Amino acid sequence: MSGASPDQPQRFTRRHFLIGAGATAAGVALYSGEISRHEIDLVPRTLVIANLPSAFHGFRIAQISDIHLDEFTEPFFLERVVRNVNALDADMVLLTGDFVTHGSLTFIVGRSAAYRCAEVLSTLTCPLRFACLGNHDVAVGAPLVIDSLTSNGIPVLVDEYLPIERKGSRFWLAGVNDPGTTNPRLELAVPPLPDGPVILMAHEPDYADIVLRHPRGRLVDVMLSGHTHGGQIRLPFMGPLVLPPMGKKYAEGLFHLEALQLYVNRGIGTVGIPFRLNCPPEITIFTLQSA
Repeated sequence: MSGASPDQPQRFTRRHFLIGAGATAAGVALYSGEISRHEIDLVPRTLVIANLPSAFHGFRIAQISDIHLDEFTEPFFLERVVRNVNALDADMVLLTGDFVTHGSLTFIVGRSAAYRCAEVLSTLTCPLRFACLGNHDVAVGAPLVIDSLTSNGIPVLVDEYLPIERKGSRFWLAGVNDPGTTNPRLELAVPPLPDGPVILMAHEPDYADIVLRHPRGRLVDVMLSGHTHGGQIRLPFMGPLVLPPMGKKYAEGLFHLEALQLYVNRGIGTVGIPFRLNCPPEITIFTLQSA
């Protein structure tokens, strides 16, 4: 008499389980590599600053970070990001480092990623646009990245500051050299006697702890960073799987550190693997308000 052997249902169940698990893994990879990696999350934030002049009440700043053109970040995606930023009609655009990727094969072959990135960024319609350097920019070559940006109308602040003026009032925009690969000189980046708020661009967010200990640090009201990518891959109940050096303490979002407000942008691009999961690319739009 014929019939199924007792172990056939078990093999059938195991086989289908493996097939299902493989299909799920493939689906997650497809989603994180092609869909989630190209979803743009527009994040509105209000920054309340105690000494903000009334002329800057409602001033809007757009931040983008960690573009990493062009091993995994395609030029067409950066063009879409720029169109989104232009639609915001912000008063200022700040770019907080890592325009290229150190070790990228496309960069090694062409050495043109920095200029391609800057050319796309030159289509930002906001006239006030400034940048600071990230660790990948320094590793690839700071002079090259600085030249690519400045020659396309985007000044790079390296341990320096400048006033942003409106109706006879001002705040100070500051930028430090990359904290992860150099020794920034905060005493040069922050004005000694600012007659208005100070907004500091610094690529690595954990540098905020050094800012707090520095004599000039108490003069900084807001610090804008990137670097972490928010972890790129965030699992439910676990958070980010991997965070980089100097980005392990402050992974993403807004932090109140004594009188300093730190914001960590998740960035646009990816490094290591072209995946994002529960951690989409971010454009932040800040609205400044007086306390």
